[in-house]
Amino acid sequence: MSSEPHHHAPWLSYLCLASAMALVGSYVGLSKLLVVVFPIFLLAWLRFGIAAVAMVHWVRRGPDEAPLSPHDRRLLFLESFLGNFLFSICMLFGIAMTSALAAGVIMAAIPAVVALLSRVFLHERIQPRVALGIACAVGGIALVSLVRHEGDGSAGSLPGNVLLLGAVFCEASYVVIGKRLTGNVSARRISALVNLWGLLLVTPLGAWQALRYDFGSVAPATWGLLLFYALAASMVTVWLWMTGLKHVPASSAGVFTVLLPLSAAAVGVLVLGERFSAMQAGAYGLALLGVVLATWPSRNAVMPPP
Repeated sequence: MSSEPHHHAPWLSYLCLASAMALVGSYVGLSKLLVVVFPIFLLAWLRFGIAAVAMVHWVRRGPDEAPLSPHDRRLLFLESFLGNFLFSICMLFGIAMTSALAAGVIMAAIPAVVALLSRVFLHERIQPRVALGIACAVGGIALVSLVRHEGDGSAGSLPGNVLLLGAVFCEASYVVIGKRLTGNVSARRISALVNLWGLLLVTPLGAWQALRYDFGSVAPATWGLLLFYALAASMVTVWLWMTGLKHVPASSAGVFTVLLPLSAAAVGVLVLGERFSAMQAGAYGLALLGVVLATWPSRNAVMPPP
């Protein structure tokens, strides 16, 4: 096999990982607008349903792809249950009780949780530079939290914060399980199968809420936002993340999740009207420095084979 992918694949993988997490953060922030229109389970059901239609041609196994083993099937279910179904429910209920900025602050814990889980379950070593990158990422968003709390005292509700913390562990589990899957299953097929599991899991509650909902009251702009949320959450971000994760250790990939709270906070400022200070800009710079530290290639680094 040619060694050419090893020269450029890491940077393409970094771009995929960064884009995926930036998209996740944007729809986390924008979902604040959707949860005031749709009941939570109905919103999740519509999300998975729209994506299932868009990804139906991704379900079939490719000609060069091995059949799913029982182990792969279990991992796909766990990937969907934790990183798709439970993450969506915890995130949507949590953000309905708090602000987009508070959600971003809490989700800044994702890189640390990813590194911890990848150390425990994947036995990946956490290099000092990666650890420093995680510290910078978490520290930067922690500074945003401190500045914001001093400014207006908002911290969200305790139940909302606990639900968002649950979403953090779900997302971290999603990263670690995904690393196991990418060696055996294509990124597109993972995206489609994980989404179908999510649709199956949420259908009973979603269909129950749909029976009592007035769909005629939804504005066209809201339907457009729902379409973006469904495709970004279930299709585009999963494919981007799985594609990038195939060539990057989970502990390093986890640092890219700092773009999730950064993007969510940006939506809070630009779309939801929250103020942005120079101190917050410095904190965001510190967080992005963490990404650079964790992804800058070393001379003797060897990427794992695809």
